[in-house]
Amino acid sequence: MSGSWSICVHTDRPEATRALGAALAALARPGDVVLLVGALGVGKTVFAQGFAVGLGVEGPVTSPTFTLVRQYRCGPTAPVRQLVHADLYRLDHLSEVADLALFELLGGDGVALVEWGDVGAPVLGEATLEITLVPEPEEPDRRSVRLVGRGASWAERRAAVAGAVAPR
Repeated sequence: MSGSWSICVHTDRPEATRALGAALAALARPGDVVLLVGALGVGKTVFAQGFAVGLGVEGPVTSPTFTLVRQYRCGPTAPVRQLVHADLYRLDHLSEVADLALFELLGGDGVALVEWGDVGAPVLGEATLEITLVPEPEEPDRRSVRLVGRGASWAERRAAVAGAVAPR
């Protein structure tokens, strides 16, 4: 693994969290694993919706809390062909995460977006982009968003990620 880096940004409403997801989706590569971390109701699915829009996914994107995994076909100009959206909230053991076979579902041309990703991080590989959303107590819609890139592939994209999340 080639070290890690960290960037912290803020969003001030759900639309800004969606826009952040869409901006980062443009940087996705086949085989990427993006971990979404944060408390219940913090905006992980809101981020996932924006990420899906950024990949040209059509139709509603909902949390796969009960189905565990949903697969979406990406648009023709997206950098990947499919989005594998997983939610690990209901899983109790790392073996259950491994049983989801997310890497097989990626099929060499997809990206995995994993809600409650910290739960499965030990079996989801070392090369990940971890996105942690934390509410700011004084402003209910404001989120502190910390991005941590790990592995050589994300190290190469550090500058691109910084540019994508920079305030406009």
